[in-house]
Order: sequence, then structure tokens, then C-alpha cells
Amino acid sequence: MLNDQQIAEHRERIARDGYTIIDGAADAATRATLIEALERVEREQGVGFAKTSFEGLRTIRIYNLLARDPAFQAVPLHENVLPVAEAVLDRELLLSSLTAITLAPGQEAQPMHEDTQQIPLPRPHVPIAVNALWALTDFTEANGATRIVPGSHRYDHPPEYGGVYDTVAAEMPAGSVMLFDSALWHAGGTNRTDRRRFSLSCYYCAGWVRQQENLLLGIPRETAQGFPRRLQELCGYSVYKGQYGHIDNRDPIELLGRERARAMVWEASDRKRSARAGA
Repeated sequence: MLNDQQIAEHRERIARDGYTIIDGAADAATRATLIEALERVEREQGVGFAKTSFEGLRTIRIYNLLARDPAFQAVPLHENVLPVAEAVLDRELLLSSLTAITLAPGQEAQPMHEDTQQIPLPRPHVPIAVNALWALTDFTEANGATRIVPGSHRYDHPPEYGGVYDTVAAEMPAGSVMLFDSALWHAGGTNRTDRRRFSLSCYYCAGWVRQQENLLLGIPRETAQGFPRRLQELCGYSVYKGQYGHIDNRDPIELLGRERARAMVWEASDRKRSARAGA
């Protein structure tokens, strides 16, 4: 488990370079369990190659993983990863999406992009999302390791979609996790090997940002009821700053049979006023 100093160092690297790599974040047993679950979902649910060049015509992408197998519940909550994302955003962040990205042999390079190009904010801006890219197998230049432009999250413009730029390959051994600011310019590489490259994209966003995947509708409520409370909160059964995301002035986590952990913003305001009056 990362200590406070390590968390701060990773946060500082993301602020400076746009990314950081946590070596040995996931052990061999965890990786084996996740790959087995991915292969089972792929086989039993008939998931095939994606249909667009961005997703990868030789890439298997499996979306909404939390609704597909219990093995994936541990990923967004991982003690070596979530604290760094919380340090960059804050503890009220949300899980934006959880996706498998498996590059098969022959997958060509992905178009250069950054993940907030659709958000109408002037650049550079404060981090609004952090992607945790899990290397379930080794990431090498030969098998399609993600290519990045270090420091590009601080540029005042996004890349030309699909443009050609000087990049470096984010090579890392299996079990590593690369966390990067969503504004960092990046693209999946080319898999020139005869083996598949397994990875997970665990994408966190600020609590006030709309999630990529609509997890409240995409995950059956009876499935979400079995999640740990923290995972329920990450999926959106929570209220940002005691106000955003409420249902009739109630925390949506109450729909899962939980008690809310904090007062709503208006209740909190009245309590502060009463406290001042009684002081």
C-alpha cells in the first residue's frame, strides 16, 4: 500500500509530466484473476473486435465491466491506485468508466488524441479526469504500449486528431499502472507481436463531471447493492459537495439501503447558522 509521501510524489509527477507509473501495483494472482475473467466474458458473451478505427479493428473492448463479473470490483478500489486519483482530483471523484482493452496481433496504432477534447474548456485547465491504465501483461513498444507526449496536458490546445507527433512508448512490466491526466496527448501503439496485450482502463473523473458510462443505468440495481459502499459511491450513488446528484434532497445511496454519511448542503448550512447563533 502506498504511503502519504509516495502518493504525493505520484501526484507531483502527474502535475509536472502528465503521467506517472506505479510499478508492481497489482500482483500476479490479481492479474491472473482479471485475465481469466476477461477471457470468460469474451467467450460467454460473444464479444468480438471493435468496429471503429479509434476503438481498434483488431482490439477487443469490453465496456461496463462491473456489470459483467464480480472480479472487476477490486479494480476501481485498489489501494495502490485509488489514493493517487483522489489526490489529483478529490475524494468525491467518480468512476467514469471501466473498460478492457485487449490488443490482438496486427492492431495498428490508434489516432493521437486526448480524453477531454469533447469538453468545451479552455486549455490548460485543472485536472478533471485521471485514467488508470492497468498493464495486465507487459507493455512494450513491440506489443502496442501506449504512446504519450509528456507534458502535453499543459499545452494550450489539443492535438490534431490522428496527427503525427514525437512520442515515447509508456513501457512497463505486467502489474504496473500508469495514471495520467486526461488532457495528456496519447494513443495506443501497434501490436507487432504474435500475442495479445491485456489492459484495463479505469477512468476516474471529478464529481461534477458527467461520466463516460452511465453506471447508474448500466449496472442493475441488484448488482450494485452487492458492491462495497465505496464502490457504490464511485458509481454515482453519492452527492458531490452535498448538492449535485441528489434525488428529492436525498443521497441516492439510500436507494441501495444505505444511510447517507453526511448532511445535504442546505441542512449543513442551517446547522452552521444555528451553531454560530448559539456561540
